[in-house]
Amino acid sequence: MAFEGLSEKLSAAFKRLRSKGKLTEADVKAAMREVRLALLEADVNYKVAKDFTNKVTERAIGQDVMESLTPAQMVIKIVDEELCELMGGTETRLATSSRLPTIVMMCGLQGSGKTTHSGKLALMLKNQGHRPLLVACDVYRPAAIKQLQVVGEKIGVPVFEKGQGDPVQIALEAVKYARDYGYDYMFLDTAGRLHIDEVLMDELRNIKAQVHPHEILLVVDAMTGQDAVNVAAAFDEALGIDGLVITKLDGDTRGGAALSAKAVTGKPIKFAGIGEKLEDLEVFHPDRMAKRILGMGDVLTLIEKAEQQIDEKSAAKLEQKLKKNKFDLDDLLEQLEQIRNMGSIKDLLGMIPGMSKKIGDVDIDERQFDRLQAIIRSMTAKERKNPDIINPSRKRRIAAGSGTQVEDVNRVLKQHRDMQKMFKQMNSKSMKRKMSRMGGMGGMGPGGMSGFGF
Repeated sequence: MAFEGLSEKLSAAFKRLRSKGKLTEADVKAAMREVRLALLEADVNYKVAKDFTNKVTERAIGQDVMESLTPAQMVIKIVDEELCELMGGTETRLATSSRLPTIVMMCGLQGSGKTTHSGKLALMLKNQGHRPLLVACDVYRPAAIKQLQVVGEKIGVPVFEKGQGDPVQIALEAVKYARDYGYDYMFLDTAGRLHIDEVLMDELRNIKAQVHPHEILLVVDAMTGQDAVNVAAAFDEALGIDGLVITKLDGDTRGGAALSAKAVTGKPIKFAGIGEKLEDLEVFHPDRMAKRILGMGDVLTLIEKAEQQIDEKSAAKLEQKLKKNKFDLDDLLEQLEQIRNMGSIKDLLGMIPGMSKKIGDVDIDERQFDRLQAIIRSMTAKERKNPDIINPSRKRRIAAGSGTQVEDVNRVLKQHRDMQKMFKQMNSKSMKRKMSRMGGMGGMGPGGMSGFGF
């Protein structure tokens, strides 16, 4: 996950601060030197890192902090606030036009992920009840139109294309088509180059001048570090962008681009790509990202992910089953699939306050969940409804069918019994409300799904 190295180094610096009790000015400055080095190692722009630590130092050596009963916590609070401000302060929403359609122009270098993220944004809006349209304006790259059509087909969003024509004319015709057929958002998937050149910029400027997009989003790859920030600055100077979509923020990237972009370009990050699936897109929240970096968790994003995956009718049905203590292995399989659809288990656990420090470098083997699903799917419908009938011969059959051992099957059955006991003890109204809202995700806690080890 992005920022992992930065989070560890900041955590170490703050741990030393906490051990001091009462802080001196020298203690704060020493800690900020460590913070600056951590930021530079995360590929944050040098001037940005220097200005950031200077601001924190200036605030941290104030009288209120030094005389506080918990000065280290006050310093961490200041770092949290300044990190949030560094990344833009608050989330910045997509523009909305009073006259349909709202035109969003997607631009960036070749290979940055414009086409895929045009689809991701269209899917996000479609799930919110909008009617988006994808427009193929990349008429140069081989198979670019076909790629957009494949993306559109996957997400159920139509694609407007006119073959290898004039991109400006295609965009103008798309606007008329969108108005005629009631599409409220349209995404122009424009051409890219391997590098910034005048030919590319002239074409983009022509589209902007003729079509008048309400939003120009630049797609940049977080893996390229400061190059992504330099690209953003160049595009903004030549074209005038409104915001950034930063991709691969889930990968093994140091995250410097996300921390430097706003300070260098003055343009906010609006969305973050966090995976390869078309559903893997988040609205960028600077305050939540700051807390993730500092290991404070991100409960709001975790709840939003759960709400996207959990069907209200299924949750209500599950609540009734829990009340009657009839949580069977079909229910467990359904809950597990919903959790897997929310993303990496390690990333999800890292959103729980305090968990990121406990997880640390622990390698959470996602294949354990694959094996668990394989074991349950190797059972008959009758066995999943009533696990008590699973005798030794059935266990051997299930193990063979799932490619596991009988001991693994026994472990799953025992964990299921433990979960049933746990749910039986949940009699308070507050626990029932939580289970209803989270759709049974309580199974991830002690004795729950995290206990299915192999």
